[in-house]
Amino acid sequence: MDKKIIDFILKAKKSTYAGVENDSKKILSDGSKEFTYAEDIYLYRDRYFGSDPFAGQEVIFSNKKAIWVMNYRGYILDKTISEKVIYNFLKQALLEVSETAPFRGPAKFSVGNYKYTSEFLGDSESFSGVENIYFEDNKLYELYFHGGSIK
Repeated sequence: MDKKIIDFILKAKKSTYAGVENDSKKILSDGSKEFTYAEDIYLYRDRYFGSDPFAGQEVIFSNKKAIWVMNYRGYILDKTISEKVIYNFLKQALLEVSETAPFRGPAKFSVGNYKYTSEFLGDSESFSGVENIYFEDNKLYELYFHGGSIK
């Protein structure tokens, strides 16, 4: 995939859900929540439904034509820790998104007793994977994702 597009994906992800402290998103008439980011000929749109569980789709447009997409679905497994704590930690991990894996967060990330992992097959052209959040050895959260380039 073109480096310009990957760089745009990274900027967009860091400027929307992961990088927004007050979670300021647009609520659409169908009940979905949406983040957008635009630069030059590119537009990023992340639209999702729900909060626990939740499902959504990120799309990259170039000159108003969809060129890359990622679908995802996640949920909290352990309800003893608040959604807010889990999702705030998730945002920290997602800010570490990398050029080599521009889908979710890094392979491993931790702060204190919280640990984030992301495993995937493929590359930015075609991929699928799973991310998890743990507190100590207790799995708190799980998300499945897949996507790639489209024509």
